[in-house]
Amino acid sequence: QVQLVESGGGLVQAGGSLRLSCAASARTFSVYAMGWFRQAPGKEREFVARVTWNVGLTSYADSVNGRFTISRDNAKNTVYLQMNSLNAEDTAVYYCAASKGYSTNYRYSVAYDYWGQGTQVTVSS
Repeated sequence: QVQLVESGGGLVQAGGSLRLSCAASARTFSVYAMGWFRQAPGKEREFVARVTWNVGLTSYADSVNGRFTISRDNAKNTVYLQMNSLNAEDTAVYYCAASKGYSTNYRYSVAYDYWGQGTQVTVSS
């Protein structure tokens, strides 16, 4: 069982930056990849970014590519999402997720086995 705890959300002005953190429990040897998703009010949960735990390969949604950076610190069992040039469309609850194995569907929620409780990000225009 992997437990995930997100932190770092908050209120920021458009054009600003935030860094989200996701701390995973010690059993990360069972994790293949970590992802970030987000869900805005009235919308479905959408993929934001993913990083493979061992090699560090990254993937991004087109909407955040070039503005967001996902990274991991293996020693701290923590994944980060650095978000720059934020705009109102980035307002959402952001969720951290972990997958036990490789999946071609990594851009979809079904590919992930564990989820955090979410952290709110609000961007004021």
